[in-house]
Amino acid sequence: MRALAVGLLVAGTVLVPTGAANAGTTLGTSAAEKGRYFGAAVGTYKFNDNTYMTVLNREFNSLVAENEMKWDATEPQRGVFNFSAGDRIVNHARSRGMKVRGHTLLWHAQQPGWAQGLSGGDLRNAAINHVTQVASHFRGQIYSWDVVNEAFADGGSGARRDSNLQRTGNDWIEAAFRAARAADPGAKLCYNDYNTDGINAKSTGIYNMVRDFKQRGVPIDCVGFQSHLGTTIAGDYQANLQRFADLGVDVEITELDVTQGGNQANIYATVTRACLAISRCTGITVWGVRDCDSWRGSDNALLFDCAGNKKPAYTAVLDALNGGTTPNPTGNRFRNEGSGRCLDVNGASSANGAQMIIWDCHSNANQQFTQNGRALQVMGKCLDVPNNAAAGTRVQIYDCHGGANQQWNVNSNGTISNAQTGLCLDVNGAATANGSAVIVWGCHGGANQRWARA
Repeated sequence: MRALAVGLLVAGTVLVPTGAANAGTTLGTSAAEKGRYFGAAVGTYKFNDNTYMTVLNREFNSLVAENEMKWDATEPQRGVFNFSAGDRIVNHARSRGMKVRGHTLLWHAQQPGWAQGLSGGDLRNAAINHVTQVASHFRGQIYSWDVVNEAFADGGSGARRDSNLQRTGNDWIEAAFRAARAADPGAKLCYNDYNTDGINAKSTGIYNMVRDFKQRGVPIDCVGFQSHLGTTIAGDYQANLQRFADLGVDVEITELDVTQGGNQANIYATVTRACLAISRCTGITVWGVRDCDSWRGSDNALLFDCAGNKKPAYTAVLDALNGGTTPNPTGNRFRNEGSGRCLDVNGASSANGAQMIIWDCHSNANQQFTQNGRALQVMGKCLDVPNNAAAGTRVQIYDCHGGANQQWNVNSNGTISNAQTGLCLDVNGAATANGSAVIVWGCHGGANQRWARA
């Protein structure tokens, strides 16, 4: 769990049709029906709390240790390992058919004192030995490991965090993943971080690392998005997850919690729908069980109150898992919420480069869209922005070629984002008049960026 992201914005990818054959009555059973897990972070210090354990055992089908598998807990003295608390969590989970996520093999924080005093090759050797010994001990019992946690810096640099581990050499993350694969070939190996929920410099830095690892054959199977959220969620949350999935890795929501307020239930539901919309999103973990168990104190950021009662956010998540609140698109037009007008090819032109506007909704072909994968087609052409377009660029139609600049994510919050740029379909200046230009712009989820099937 990490420092809270302040003023988070966040969003989505491809819309999933509603309807499920079954409707689960708990988070775990409903997620399982969708081929996913819904888990919680736990601490053994709570295992004697009857209310806590009742909720835990009833609702979740995956567990992760809050602290019991971190370096300071598992190797308090160099070469002397203590797995008792971690074993207790694993045994409890496995006895109930739950998955176990491992958290975390290497992290710049919560290192034992002896490791904090090391540097250079000595620290590198100690770190790789730690990965090997811990992953070997839990071999065959862990669904996915957070091999490395929070190795990238906040801010706009997109660079690695300065830490004692980073100072052992830039390849330390790669070395950790290779050691983890050798120690437990069956576990999925994840990189995990916070403040990466939208498309920003930090998440892009991680994206570039993952892409490089995949190209060079470094064993990485998944990326964890902590999702410690405030009172808003970024418009490109789902699109950000999707771009990682498109690299060929799974994505997991690993430490979800949301500040209580008027938007808490909606944000939880939006995150859940985003995961359901991405085939490679394997599951969601909330960071704690009840509000009073949360590291975030008075934020009341979880799904249950201290008495174990279900909050509105719980109902919103369960409804989303069961498909009850997933948008069900009807019609072939896209009506803009802010203007009430429809996405329209100017002048009903079918020429390459014909520009998009808004216009009174009608049934003519220049407002009739079909969705082919992630392409939106109209008038025999594809919705398109020029390659690597900047914010403010006019949206057009062009011969379909399958490039990323013609791929669009129809997001669960109503926005439509471009796969190449991450920018959203936007009515310029929030205009409402017939003929107003449609552009791409940074996703903010305002009414001039929200579109509904009509």
